[in-house]
Amino acid sequence: MDRIAEEFIRDHGATPTFKGYPSPFGGPFPASICTSVNNVVVHGIPSESDVLEDGDIISVDCGVLLNGYCGDSCYTFKVGEVSRDTALLLETTLESLRKAISVAVAGHRVGDIGATINRFAREKGYRVVEGLGGHGIGREMHEDPFIPNKNRWGRGPMLKDGMCIAIEPMIVMGSDEIGLLPDGWGIVTFDGRPAVHFEHTIVVRRGQSEVLSSFKDIVN
Repeated sequence: MDRIAEEFIRDHGATPTFKGYPSPFGGPFPASICTSVNNVVVHGIPSESDVLEDGDIISVDCGVLLNGYCGDSCYTFKVGEVSRDTALLLETTLESLRKAISVAVAGHRVGDIGATINRFAREKGYRVVEGLGGHGIGREMHEDPFIPNKNRWGRGPMLKDGMCIAIEPMIVMGSDEIGLLPDGWGIVTFDGRPAVHFEHTIVVRRGQSEVLSSFKDIVN
C-alpha cells in the first residue's frame, strides 16, 4: 500500500509530506502513508510483516505537498466482514466528522469542533482520544491552531473565513487510555479494542465550510 501511494503521489508531481517527518520519540517517519490497524489509533507504520485479515479495520492517513500547499486526509476501511459493533464505531466516527464540519464556520470557535465530536461520541457510548486532534494546514502540513477532538463550546481561537484546517476525530470503542509503540510513532489503545480515524481538510467559510478532500471514490 505504501509503495503504491508514494508512486501515485510522485507521478502526479506531489511530495509525500509524512515521509521523513521528525518525531520527538523516534526517528523520522519512514513511509508515505500511515496505516493504523485495529487498536492502532494513529501513526501506524506500514510493514511488510503486517497481513490484513477478514474483520480487521485499517485507517489510511495521507498527506501531500503540491504547488506549495499541503493536503491531509484519512479514511478507515473495513477488511472483509467486520463485527456489527465495529461497523457502528465506523459509522459514528464518520458522522462525528460530518457534524464537526457543519459547525466549523466563520464566527464559531475551535472549541465548538471538539465539543461537537465529543458530545456525539459520548451519546453513542464511545470515547474520544484526548490530546489528539486536527490542525491548521497550508504551506506547512501542521500549522496553528491545534483542533482538539475534546473541548468546550466557545473556547479557543475564533474561526475566520478562509482559514484552512484539518478535522480528524479519533474515537475508541473502549477505554480512552493510550500508549506509544516502541517504534516511537504508533499510538495504541491500552485495552486492545478498536479505534477509528477519519479526516477531511476544509476551508472555513461563512455559513457553510468548504470540504477540499473527498471520499466520493471510496467504496467500502
